[in-house]
Amino acid sequence: MGYDDRNAPYSKGDFFRNIGWMLAGGVAVAVLVVGSGGLRLGDRARSFLQDLFHSAQPEPKADVQSVVVQQVRGVSELTTAVFTMQAVVPTSQDATFNGFVIGTTKLLYIAYGEVRAGVDLHSLTPANVQVTGSSMQIQLPPPQLLDRKIDVGRSTVYDYSRGTLGLGPDVAPALQALAQQEALKKIVEAACTDGVLEKANDRAKLAVTQLLTTAGYQNVTVTTQPPSSGNCPAILPSK
Repeated sequence: MGYDDRNAPYSKGDFFRNIGWMLAGGVAVAVLVVGSGGLRLGDRARSFLQDLFHSAQPEPKADVQSVVVQQVRGVSELTTAVFTMQAVVPTSQDATFNGFVIGTTKLLYIAYGEVRAGVDLHSLTPANVQVTGSSMQIQLPPPQLLDRKIDVGRSTVYDYSRGTLGLGPDVAPALQALAQQEALKKIVEAACTDGVLEKANDRAKLAVTQLLTTAGYQNVTVTTQPPSSGNCPAILPSK
């Protein structure tokens, strides 16, 4: 009589073997579910971090006053008016003996001089800049004489004489130096009388306005100050 294995009862080994396979399959399914959930969790975490770091940040701030001061200071000394002039200066010196003049040396000097006026932008401070909304007001330093000089290359001794008998002192270098000093004084006085400082003020205002407008600032108002005392010598009325 044959034996049919299909109708035979399960042995204990078969039973535990099947239980093992079922547990293994369940663990695999759980791993897949957890893994897919982990992927979704990772996506959400990345999205959260991206939103965190890409959220709206505070706008950068700039000290407009300091920026303007640095830009204007970059121009350094702003020369806005130049006065040139030719001056003819005679000089002389006597030679004496026992209180009597025995000879005279004369020197005639033709001088070419130049006076530069403007504003020293190094003295500009943030206190000179006021910003209200889209408007800006900047006050320039007072104008001053930035340079004054004799152009010795163009200037010349036009005439030099020690008198008919040549008894005048031989003092050409001293007379020439004196002539240059007097010529420079005359040229500075003429420049001040001509209003070189006022012209420098007006042109500096225009130049700084154009500078700031070109830099992108709007509604710019530039104010000036009167010249400081001591820049121009006191001009005495002619007698």
